[in-house]
Amino acid sequence: MCTYVSLNLVRIPIGYWAFEPGQGEPYIDGQLPYLQNATVWARNHGLQIIIDLHGAPGSQNGYDSSGQRLSSPQWHTNQANVDRTEAIIVQIAELFVGDQDVVSAIEPLNDPAGYMGEEVLKVVRQYYQNSYGLIRNEQPNGALVLLHDAFQEPHYWSGFETPPQAEDVAMDTHSYQIFNDQVGRTFEQHTQAACELSSTFSQFNLWVIVGEWTPAYTDCAKYLNGRGIGARYDGSYPGSTSVGSCEGMTGTGDTFSQDYKTNLAKYWDAQTITFEKSTKGWVQRTWKTESAHEWSYQAGLQYGWIPPDASHHNYPQICGGT
Repeated sequence: MCTYVSLNLVRIPIGYWAFEPGQGEPYIDGQLPYLQNATVWARNHGLQIIIDLHGAPGSQNGYDSSGQRLSSPQWHTNQANVDRTEAIIVQIAELFVGDQDVVSAIEPLNDPAGYMGEEVLKVVRQYYQNSYGLIRNEQPNGALVLLHDAFQEPHYWSGFETPPQAEDVAMDTHSYQIFNDQVGRTFEQHTQAACELSSTFSQFNLWVIVGEWTPAYTDCAKYLNGRGIGARYDGSYPGSTSVGSCEGMTGTGDTFSQDYKTNLAKYWDAQTITFEKSTKGWVQRTWKTESAHEWSYQAGLQYGWIPPDASHHNYPQICGGT
């Protein structure tokens, strides 16, 4: 399907429990055969893959998406957690050593909670350096090593893992305007902010890939902020102030107004135009959803706010270009 809509890259998130579940941990295994099958499917359809370690032992951020929701992540507090994670990175690099034509990047860790400060960041930096060495031991000229920015500004990573100390390293940054008070921006402010991201991307020393982003400009999607947790946009998230109603802002595409679908199309264009101008690539989150179609690439194609040709823009001048 992806090749029919001119996409060439898929980011596959996977949890540590697919490789090394611990005693008493409440996870189901059996994912690895499907991950290996994905390389075959990707090769057959001319796609590249980023393998993204999305959940680490102890949780690197406390988010549901890491495999467990915690008030405070524990990954960085216990060297045994880090050691387990490094062993998994070796497994990933070994497993795909013969698939370097398809597995173009390995991401050692998604969304480590660098916003918690140096206690986390010092562990992340060392882990990134170790992961680079472990991947290169298995794949001397292999997959790109993709490092998440840990929610830090570009200057924090200045000179980190750059040549000649490291080769083929890129930075993954996630572009959202909904998980803080930015959700209160007007639609025009969201669009303008997306158009101005080029100046931020240009400050990174490494190649940049926008590994997560969305055409949604609210956090109204069910359970987006965690199971049973509400949205900042409508004030149902603890401590938030309502911006507006979530009615009509999430759900299936057939319930969206034409004005809303037009806004999704404009915001999609503003972001992709900026990403294509200033980075090495982008991965929209996500291909499909159960019901929150404002997040779904597949639904965007179906309902018209995403063009079949990803290089085509319905609003090419939205960022002031020609």
